[in-house]
Parts: sequence; structure tokens; C-alpha cells
Amino acid sequence: MDTTVQKHWRATQERVEKYISDTYFTDVNLRGRLYSANAPLRRLRWHKAVTPTTYDAAVAALESAPDVEVSSVCIGPAWSTHWFRCEVCVPAEWVGKHIRFCWDSGCEAMIWYQGKAVQGLTGSADGNQMRTDFTLVKCAQGGETFVLYLEAAANGMFGTGHNGLINPPDPKKCYSVTRVEIAVFEEVVNELLLDLAVLFGMSKYLPSDSPRAYEALYTANDIINACNPFDKSTLERCLAISRKFFSEKNGDAQHTIHAIGHCHIDTAWLWPYSETVRKCARSWSTTLRLMEKYPEYKFACSQAQQFEWVKLKYPSIYEEIKAKVATGQFIPVGGTWVEMDGNIPSGESFVRQFLVGQRFFKEEFGAYCKEFWLPDTFGYSAQLPQIMNGAGIKYFLTQKLSWNLTNTFPHNTFFWEGIDGTRILTHFPPANTYSSNAGVEDVVKTVKQFLDKGRSRQSILLFGHGDGGGGPTEGMLELVKRMANVDGLPKVVHSSPEAFYSSVEKHDSSKLCTWKGELYLELHRGTYTSQARLKRENRKIEILLHDMDFVAGINVALRKDLKMAAKRKAQLLNLWKLFLLNQFHDVLPGSSIDLVTKDALAYYSEVKSELSTLLSAKIGLMLSMLSNGEKEKQLVAINTFSWPRQDVVHLPAHINEEITEGVTCLQTLVDESVVALVSCGGMSVEAVQFCNPTYPVVVSEVADGFVLDNNIIRCFFTKDGSLKSVLHKHINMDAIEPGRCGNQFVLYDDIPLYWDAWDVMEYHLETRKPVVKSCTSLAVVERGPLRASLKVCCLNGYVCYYAWILQIVIDLSERSHLQQFIILDANCPYVKFETFVEWHESHKFLKVEFPLNVRAMEATYEIQFGHITRPTHSNTSWDQAKFEVCGLKWADLSDSAFGVALLDDCKYGYSTRDNVMSLSLLRSPKAPDKYADMGLQTFSYALLPHQGTPTAADACVIQESYNFNNPLRVVYSPGKIIEKQALFEVSVRSVILETVKMCEDDKLAIVIRLYEAYGGSTRAAIRTCLPVTSYQRCNLLEEPLEQPVPFTGAIELEFKPFQIINILLNVS
Repeated sequence: MDTTVQKHWRATQERVEKYISDTYFTDVNLRGRLYSANAPLRRLRWHKAVTPTTYDAAVAALESAPDVEVSSVCIGPAWSTHWFRCEVCVPAEWVGKHIRFCWDSGCEAMIWYQGKAVQGLTGSADGNQMRTDFTLVKCAQGGETFVLYLEAAANGMFGTGHNGLINPPDPKKCYSVTRVEIAVFEEVVNELLLDLAVLFGMSKYLPSDSPRAYEALYTANDIINACNPFDKSTLERCLAISRKFFSEKNGDAQHTIHAIGHCHIDTAWLWPYSETVRKCARSWSTTLRLMEKYPEYKFACSQAQQFEWVKLKYPSIYEEIKAKVATGQFIPVGGTWVEMDGNIPSGESFVRQFLVGQRFFKEEFGAYCKEFWLPDTFGYSAQLPQIMNGAGIKYFLTQKLSWNLTNTFPHNTFFWEGIDGTRILTHFPPANTYSSNAGVEDVVKTVKQFLDKGRSRQSILLFGHGDGGGGPTEGMLELVKRMANVDGLPKVVHSSPEAFYSSVEKHDSSKLCTWKGELYLELHRGTYTSQARLKRENRKIEILLHDMDFVAGINVALRKDLKMAAKRKAQLLNLWKLFLLNQFHDVLPGSSIDLVTKDALAYYSEVKSELSTLLSAKIGLMLSMLSNGEKEKQLVAINTFSWPRQDVVHLPAHINEEITEGVTCLQTLVDESVVALVSCGGMSVEAVQFCNPTYPVVVSEVADGFVLDNNIIRCFFTKDGSLKSVLHKHINMDAIEPGRCGNQFVLYDDIPLYWDAWDVMEYHLETRKPVVKSCTSLAVVERGPLRASLKVCCLNGYVCYYAWILQIVIDLSERSHLQQFIILDANCPYVKFETFVEWHESHKFLKVEFPLNVRAMEATYEIQFGHITRPTHSNTSWDQAKFEVCGLKWADLSDSAFGVALLDDCKYGYSTRDNVMSLSLLRSPKAPDKYADMGLQTFSYALLPHQGTPTAADACVIQESYNFNNPLRVVYSPGKIIEKQALFEVSVRSVILETVKMCEDDKLAIVIRLYEAYGGSTRAAIRTCLPVTSYQRCNLLEEPLEQPVPFTGAIELEFKPFQIINILLNVS
């Protein structure tokens, strides 16, 4: 009888799908026979540790713990830790069987066996990413007894969000143990299930007109016809059918997929830092077990911080990792301390991420990373290519731009060129994920979505469950094995990042396109503003670290701090590590839960406290070395920037009258503090030079407002505090568009589509609501000559006096209030706005606007070691998408004759549309942290009109932005300074000496880092009074690039636009 029938495509496909399903017909299908026998564990020992504890402490506690019914176990509340002792005995009749231990508590857990952490588990609450079994023995003798310890964390892979992934954590979250048993694992059934999974995937994801899709489906159908799940003798016949199909190989011209195991673990996000340590241990121990079975398997892993955590907390796992690094299976990548945010950190912070990270990898594993690995950050600075190159990085990988909401990025494999011209070979895995399942769908999608066909025919597929999910599974590795070389699919090979990039360099590099400038993510723009306190602390500590590096470097050069140099270097390194940790791409951007924010603020407080104490001590040491030995107390100015400054500064408390005797330009304010106009040379330590202002600050009341005036600018405010004019007196140009008001606060509705803390959507601009100001009575308090001030109303007992002050009190809503002091100093080119906000909003966005008297097609924004321009119009979809952008200390709108810069001291979100420049101040998202940004917020910004462009000779925008963020430091010296100490001099203003620091290795050397800031080629001479004997250029890792050159008084350097140059100075 002819049994051949016409097959209905969908019905046949669903037949195959149901036959391997773990949901449907498991009583009769193949999946239901994966475990042929089981022995449940009814009782176990349970210890509620609450907080994480050591294995030894847990085992000791479990010795006296009573046995409990499995059904009585409740793992909770959220973030608590629970330990279990499970003793299992293999039944005698299971001799020769493959035995697995099965545990499902719905949450994350770690198996400990014979004193070692051996594998992580992920509960069924995390869906298809669950991992609930562990191989006890592959060939049982029967009668064996195993004692396992389980460390369960009361959280899932993605934290404990209440009713949703990114919702704030549910503190009462609890989990139950739904499965604990040993079971017989049927390897042949598993083999056939994996074969059928590939066949089903090919029928579903290959093109509908592909003959190979039909062949795959019909082969799967034949297997089902031949299979009896309850008769093992039929399984070998079925495997013969599948082997015949998989034996048909690919052609030589097929696209090659480099399959690389991966487990992207956010260093903190929907869980605190402390849980990440355990996530790493769970995931990496799981990967190590798979490497034992699959020697061809390669796993890429980034973030030096996570390696260090595992080294300290799980030394046995770490030793196994080091062994697998040596064999080339476990591959450190990234080169940075953490996968940091790609927009907000300063240039020096970027450098230190690489310097600290690369040195760790070199010391621990014997080599630097060659690939910068940043798959999940919210945009990428245009200066990163040069920084990568200087840190020994040749290649870059991310996939985040596949999240673009407006435009599709046009390449997957290309050269990324930075603002200085450095090019880095870059790859975006075309599956558009860093955590694929390595199934047919993923490999087909990889080829289909590859945007550089004709230029290259190879790409990367990253596979594995991330965020504690353990990375690749055994099933994924088996799928890769089956798809390695089968007709109808691209070739799939286990590979490494270096193997992929080297192959592209060899075969494809001459055909690849180049993308110039930033990699702007058209999504997650709210991260420039969310969690304002974190961003403020980041900026303030970057400045502290800059000054600490400077003073520590000078002390080494002066040869008086050598005994303590190693200790101080280690102390400073630990502070840098803790600081760099908080720049992780879900912490500094403000997209983590409340627990993470609290931890981060605590770390910032610790770093700031230690830095302040250390800096004070090191300044004292430096001043003692620069004094002439006379015990005469003296006021000293310390300028850590490479240009001269003149600032109005607060003098130290209880100033000695002898020091100021005969000085006519001091002013005692009503609050009894003393201010002075002080000048100081570039990178100098010198006795304070008191100056008289060339033009005193003047405040005058006119009919409809107030005018404040110094020698550079004149500002006019109406009585309600509106800024009507900022006149640049030298060129008679007004910064504010006639007929409009600056310093206009604006509230927007801020309701994104889903990613609350991350996103601000373009449609928020349609909800603009200007805030109406109200101002109290004003009275003149200070009349100059340095500071003329108005006394304004007292808010909650708080009175403030500045150079010239106008206080604005604004009710933003019934819940939120804003208080602002508007300040002008003598000889200062900008007007400052010091702001205090009690912020208690929900899904509102606060900005401040300045309609400028300038028209330009592009605005300029500072980035790391340079600046870029972005459009002020919406001509194209690419222009339109940049309605909110990131800037560091300043943004500027200029034409050829006149411009206006907006400076900030801790803000990063900007927008310039036509002639209106906005600074983003505060957001109020409710997920994943429902308390984000609530309470008192403080920040300052300033408006700086100038002649010409921001890099014009008289503009000084870049230098003033540094000055605005770091006031001139005036301290007491225990002895008299020998003479003015110009520690470094730079001959041209366009070159900024950004960093002076101790060399990481050589005790008798310091490193200076300079960059060309204006965007043009130039030559500069660097001079120093320090005892330098020779110098040599080095890279960012402080490795010499040339032989030492004798120092003869000056170092002559040639700079390309935005080039960073590092010099190693050897001191005698």
C-alpha cells in the first residue's frame, strides 16, 4: 500500500514543533522522554543566611540545621541568601545511566560540590533562559551518594522587578522550590531532539522558496514517522535519517559565521553590585564545565572588575579560568575596567578605564586585550578610536546601534574614524544581539541582515544567556556543531574575536567603508540627564582626581615622596578603581534600581573623602618642598591648568592680617568670608598675587529691572528675573535674541514608550510649558569693588551672598520649587546661575532655554579631548534624530563674528534647535528606580558671549569651561615659597596639558598628557622647571614609543587636529 501523502506545509511544521515541545503532548512526544526515570528528594536542610555568606560558614550552619519538607521552603524576601544541603543516592538499578541533579527554585542558584563552586542554575521564572540541571555522573555504578550544597539568591536573572522587567524591585518577592531530584538523562533522545530542532528551524527560517527548507521539513517528518519514543531501538534509525541530511555540505563561497560564546553581565542594573559578583561565579563556572566537554568552544568575557571580584571571592574558579585562558578557550576582551558609558565620562576617565583594565589583563593573563568590547552602551564618543588605538586596541565590537529608532545604521563591518583621523576596524554582529540562542533563526538572520554583502562574507554571532544566565548552554553548542557545515545554511565555526578580525583584515579590509565621527544612538537619550546626583558626583570627583594626579606627580618629580610612592600609588589606584566602577553603562547613565544608586553614592562619598584627605596631605608635602625653609606662613595659589588665571576666590578662613597687610583689594562679605581677585600663572604654585579689578562690578536699579556690569559684559534682568540682555561690551553684541528672554525654565511631559529612565521621546517637545517666575524684593548688600551683591529673600533660613546676586524663587508645580542665584564676578566673562531645586515630580522634564542672537547650521559640543558639531535643523531624518545630544562642560552656537557658549558644572544633556540652546536639568522617571532624582538638587551653569567661534583667539571657551568647573585653589603654605614655580608651560593656547601623573611603573618618572583642543594642526613647546633629564613619547598604557631624548629646556611637539600626545618624563 502506498503511504505517501501530499503534505500540508503548516500542519507538517506544527507536527514537528509539537513533537519536540516541552509544553504540548509531553506524555507521548519525544521531549517527554528526555528523562526516563527520576527520584525526587522530599526533605533537605535549609539555612536562611539573609546576606551572602561564605561556603564554610554555610556548611557549618547547615550541620545543625533541621531537615525540612521541600514544599515548606520559601526563598525570600528579595536579595536574601539561602543555603541548602541535598544528599542524594543513585538507585542500584540505574547502573550505567547518565544521572543529572535537577533543581528549580525559580531564582538564581549555585551548586557547590566537594568545597568548590561548580555550576550556576537559573530558575524557570526566567523562561527559556532557565538552566536547572547538573551532571552528577555520566555512567553510574548504582548506589553512589552525593552531597551537594545549593546557594540560592532571592532574585531572578533580571532582579526582582514588580510585575515586570524594569519596574522597581518587589521587596517581598519570594520563590519556591518546585523541583529537586535526580533523574536519568537519555543522551540519544537529546541528540535526536537537537537534530529535529535544527531541521525545524531550517524549515521555518529559510526562504519559503528554498528547496532546502522543504528537504529539512520532510526529513523531520520522516524521523517522526520512524520514531517511537517508548522504543529506544527506533532512535538509532531516526539518527541515521538526520545524519544523512547533515552530511550534505556547503560550498566554498558560503558566508562564514564566527560563533563566540558570551555572557553579558551588567556590573549593576536591576540588582546591586554584590549580586553581580555571584552572577559572575555562577555563569563562569557553568562555562568552565562546558569547556571540559567541548574543547572547541570559545568564550569571550569582558570587564576587568568582574575578573578581580571572582579572583578575590572565588579563587578556585579563577584558577580554572586562568588555565582556560592559557588554552585559548576563555578569552578576556574589552580592555577596560568596566563596560563604561560611552558619552559622559571625561577623556581622562576613558584613558584610565583602559589603563587600569589593560594593566590588569596583562598582569593576570600575560597579554593586553586587542578588542574593545562595548555591546550595550548608549552611544559612542567620536574620540574613542584614538583612545582605543593608544591603549593597544585594534578592533571594536558593539551591537547597540541596531536599537536605533529612526535610522538604520548602514554597516556591520567597517572602519570607524575618530575626530583625529584614527581608524578602528569595527563590527556590529548582524543578528543584532549579544545573547542569541545559536539557533537556525539566528544564523539565517545573521546573513540576511548583514549590510556589507559584496565587501565581506563573514560575521560574528554571539550566543549565550547573559546577566547571570550562565552564557551558552549545552544545547546551543550542540546546535552549532550541527550547523557547522550543512547545505542550506551559512558555515558556522567556533571562533575567537581575534580570528574573525584577522580574517577580515586579511581578506576584506580594502573593500570596507568608513564611518566618521560619533556613533550616535537614536534612543536612550534620557540617560544624559537621569540620576543627576550621580552625574554631579562623577564630575566633581573627576576634578579632584585631576588635581590629585597633578600634585602626586609633582611630588614624585621633586624626589621627596619616593618612600611612600608605592603605597600612595596603590592607594590612588584603588580609588580610581572604585570611581571607574560607577561609570558602568547602567550606573552613571542613571538606569539602575535604587539599591545601585545608593551603593554608587556611598562609593562616591568614600572616594571623595579619601581623596580630599590625601590631596590635602600631598599639597602640604609639595609646598614644603617648594619653600625656602623660612617658617613664614604664606597664602599660596595653586593652578593645575596650563594657562594663567585670574579669579575672584574665597580666601581660607581666619586669614592672617599680616599676610594681607597693605592689600587694598580684599573684600569682607556680610557672612564674614573674605574674597579677593587673585591671579596665577599656568600650572604654577606661587604666592598669592592680589589684583585690583580693571573695572569694578556694578549693580544698578533701573525702572523695569536691574543691570549688572563688569569690564566684559553687561546683563539686564527684569524684576521677575527674566534675562533680557547679555551684552559683550568689547564688540557691542548681545547674546540674547531681541524681544525674547533667556534663562527660561521649561517643563515637558516625559512619558516614553517603555524604557522609563532611559528614553526621552521626540514628542515630548510638543508638550512645552514655560515656567512663570516670581521674585521677592531686592536690597543692595555688597557694593564692591570685587563683589557687589543684592540681599534677596531668605528661603528656609538660607541666605547667600555673591558677586552680584539676584535670587529667583519659582514654583515649578505644587510639589517642586526652584531657587536660583545669578552671579557676576569682577573681570569674569560669563554670568553664572547657581541653582537649587526641590524636585518632586513624576514623568516631567525640566530644561532651561536661551534664545541666542546667533544663527548657524551647526552647534558645537565638547566631547572627550575635543569637540564635534551637530545640526541645529531637521533637514534629514539623521538630523531630526539628534533632538537631544550629549555634551561635557560646554556647548556653543557661533557664527564667524560672534558666539555664545553655555557652560555647565555637572549636566550632559543639550539641545540646539535653530537659535534656541537648551540645557537639560532634571528628569523624573519611575522605573527602575521610583525615587530617581527626588529631593534637593544643586547645579550651576553659565552664559559666556564671545568674539568669533569657540576656538577663536579671544573666545577662551574651552579654558573658561575648565575654570568654571575647578576654582583656583588658595591655601596656606607652612613656609615661604622660593619663587614663582611655573611647573609646566605650554607655548600655544590650542594645546591643553590635561594630565600630570605618576608613571604607573617607574618611580622616577611622571607622565604628561596633552591634546590639541581647537581642531587644527599646530606646534607647541613644553617647558618645565622640574628636574627632568630625558623624555620619550609613550602610548596611553605608558609604554615608550621611542628611545629617551635628553631634555635641554623644552620639548618640541607637532600636533594634528585633536591629537593626544603622551610624554614620559624621566627625572633625576
